[in-house]
Amino acid sequence: MHVSDWTSFLVVVILFGASFIRSAFGFGEALIAVPLLSLVIPVRDAAPVAVLLSITIAGLIVLQDWRHIHVRNAISLFLATLVGIPFGLLLLTMVRESIVKGLLACVIIMFSSYLLISERPPLLSSNRLDWLFGFGAGILGGAYGMNGPPLIVYGTLKRWSPQHFRATLQGYFLPASTVVMGGFWKTGLLTSEITHLYWLSLPGALLAILLGRMANQRMQGTSFIRFVHIGLIVIGMVLLMQSLARHWWAS
Repeated sequence: MHVSDWTSFLVVVILFGASFIRSAFGFGEALIAVPLLSLVIPVRDAAPVAVLLSITIAGLIVLQDWRHIHVRNAISLFLATLVGIPFGLLLLTMVRESIVKGLLACVIIMFSSYLLISERPPLLSSNRLDWLFGFGAGILGGAYGMNGPPLIVYGTLKRWSPQHFRATLQGYFLPASTVVMGGFWKTGLLTSEITHLYWLSLPGALLAILLGRMANQRMQGTSFIRFVHIGLIVIGMVLLMQSLARHWWAS
């Protein structure tokens, strides 16, 4: 892959925006970075660059805000994810992607819309269901690289503060993304061109992480949860459009 100066500039801009969103909210950069990066570089290169960035953001946030991490929750979610990944790979081979994404999109949109308008949204006070959300994240991660939605729903049901929400998700994403990157390295997808783009984008990403942290600290609980659910609805709409597009092209 030969990367021109213009392509490199676009990659830097995209990763800056994705880094800010991930740092501010704790999630969402993959659904922004990978589709946009795939417009300027091959998809097989976009995913490793995004995962390298994910490891960097998660690592820095964990170092900065480790006191805000619910360690037990992060560990149990991650271990359940490891169990769910093989089932996700099985799902990938047995069910059409457009069907799964379409169903997931509808559930996300309806659930987040309900919580946005509900005066008394449900509260998940127990940790006994950690395995269920982690397992679901593993299934979606193993099949389509979409660990995020079950974890975001879990965090909102736990009523975490913006700081705990952001930090605990990074406590999960750091080992999870590292495992994924190990797979990329093992299969030869981590090339010198990808690492070159990563290092080129790192200064801007570091600035975006700092700005995102400042934005996160200014958010209040109620407004943060509202932003999270709006973000989930946007994610659901993106997944729904992807599902419909794939179904249309296949028919």
